[in-house]
Amino acid sequence: MTAGQVNGHHVRACVNRTPDTAAGTDTTKVLEGSIHLRPVVADLRRACALAPEFSRMQRQGSGERVKMPSKLLKKEQRKLYTALAGELVIMAGTVMLAYYFEYTDTFSVHVQGFFCYDTTYTKPYLGPEDSSAVPPVLLYAVVAGLPTLLITITETVLFLVQYTSKEFDRSEKTVATGDCCYLNPLVRRTFRFLGVYTFGLFTVDIFVNAGQVVTGNLAPYFLTVCKPNYTALGCQQALRYISHQEACTGNQDDILRARKTFPSKEAALSVYAALYLAMYVTCTVQAKGTRLAKPVLSLGLMCLAFLTGLNRVAEYRNHWSDVIAGFIIGTAIATFLVVCVVHNFKGKLLLNEESSAEQRPNISMLNMGRVESPLEKYIASQNHIAFAEVT
Repeated sequence: MTAGQVNGHHVRACVNRTPDTAAGTDTTKVLEGSIHLRPVVADLRRACALAPEFSRMQRQGSGERVKMPSKLLKKEQRKLYTALAGELVIMAGTVMLAYYFEYTDTFSVHVQGFFCYDTTYTKPYLGPEDSSAVPPVLLYAVVAGLPTLLITITETVLFLVQYTSKEFDRSEKTVATGDCCYLNPLVRRTFRFLGVYTFGLFTVDIFVNAGQVVTGNLAPYFLTVCKPNYTALGCQQALRYISHQEACTGNQDDILRARKTFPSKEAALSVYAALYLAMYVTCTVQAKGTRLAKPVLSLGLMCLAFLTGLNRVAEYRNHWSDVIAGFIIGTAIATFLVVCVVHNFKGKLLLNEESSAEQRPNISMLNMGRVESPLEKYIASQNHIAFAEVT
């Protein structure tokens, strides 16, 4: 047998055969009889040992359903449940911390002093927050309801458009869930984006409340609700700095609320929601005819957030510095979550796209397996040399 007779057909013989007959292929027996080809017989045997794996990957790449082994299936299930449990624990901790900041006195507010007759804090008090042009109920309803409605509708429309325009196997499992349980891509994407958005809302609330508790900055109407007794405080003789909490004689709830203004919670929440939605619309909607619609919608949302901050200043409920700090916090958290967590809302809508994305590594492995580089390179280098036939 000559070296030229050992071609690619012989090299791939064991791969193309079934796993039961691969190990006993005639090619290896022929090669063992050739003195010059004995060094590479081991490479061919290794290729034959990998034949079952190559066959499995070929079936998976061709679209044939390959059942995952039970041990691997249980392992993937454990990974999925562990990750889900960790995310739920983090979310629960964030919600509890926001609750303690908002509705309990666990964290005491820093008592900041003031100068007698300081005109910075003598602005008129226009009533409780409910009497504002943007009351908390309206703000929270818009911040929570509008993103939920917009993201759900957009994801549904995008999914239905691609569902009707492309053919894919409806029975195919989503690889993104570990191939252990089926989850519709529409549901997965919607819950992912809304879950990250909800986490960001509570994070903004925690940042804002922490800043208000630590700084204790006074509202522009603080002295109006504080009602200090300047005579008892000795403010007639000279300009004095009052630092004790007992100096105020007004309503304690109004006084406590007037000590929590920096940064502005309304400004932070509004700009966070507006920026998150604006980036979602810009990155997700790629339909024709939306070149101007997306900027108009995004800038409209940002304008509403800006007007919310202006209203806080116009009603003497916050200083300019409070509103600017709130804008910075909301913008930073929204940008971080969109860029680093949801990766600019890049995700697969169709099941076949997910499957093809997961199968690309397998296809590349198949290509590598078919090369048989050690043996074929050796044969190619020996093709131009004539050997005597060995019997």
